[in-house]
Amino acid sequence: MSIYETLGRYYDALVRDDGASDRWVEWIESWNPGPEFLELACGSGEITKRLAKKHRITALDLSQTMVDEARSKAEAESDLLPFSFAQGDMRDLSAYGVYDAIGCFCDSFNYLEDEKEVQAFFDEVYAHLKDGGLFFFDSHSMDRLDEFAEDYEEAGEFEDGTQVQWIISAQDRQIYQDFAFYFDGRTVEEHHCQTVFAPEELKTMLEKNFEILSLCGDFDQDELEDVEKYFFVCRAKPHPAKPEA
Repeated sequence: MSIYETLGRYYDALVRDDGASDRWVEWIESWNPGPEFLELACGSGEITKRLAKKHRITALDLSQTMVDEARSKAEAESDLLPFSFAQGDMRDLSAYGVYDAIGCFCDSFNYLEDEKEVQAFFDEVYAHLKDGGLFFFDSHSMDRLDEFAEDYEEAGEFEDGTQVQWIISAQDRQIYQDFAFYFDGRTVEEHHCQTVFAPEELKTMLEKNFEILSLCGDFDQDELEDVEKYFFVCRAKPHPAKPEA
């Protein structure tokens, strides 16, 4: 079973935060991205539907459950520009075109496993951005590894009576999130692993194809210590000219 197959059904009940989604979009729009926007790992579509008020959004997620939820939200809105949703892996954008902006939000980036996979992802994003196009993403901070060195545990019950247990822990450079959903006589578990990268590592890999316009903590903090996330805004360098046939 893929991750988010069960969690996707309860994702909003666990983590939806309208104020935070508004702040995400304020941060993105403050950089005036162009009209054609590709959102990677769109989740349940809270940021997507807000961006679609000003941009023609193409959004994808690895989880079909999340894609269905995000699409239903967008379809319920009456004031959005044209949008499209698809199930897909953000590491392979070969089915997609070229965009004014690409975004990967809410620590989805941290599902990449190692430096090799990160560099390949950055290269893939660059290949699908116009010259000067903007790339937005965030990453767990190194502080999160210390925060979850001791397990964090949360438990609760959803409106349908399903109970959940959520444990977050960290070891080495990995953050583990383990979910157990308790249905009547049945338990479903999901295990998520994310990798944390130092900001200097990410800067070095980005500089191959991007100019880093901004690196801050938690939307607007100049210091990168005592923050939950690093926020990057990058601009694609001019692409090499293709040789004539």
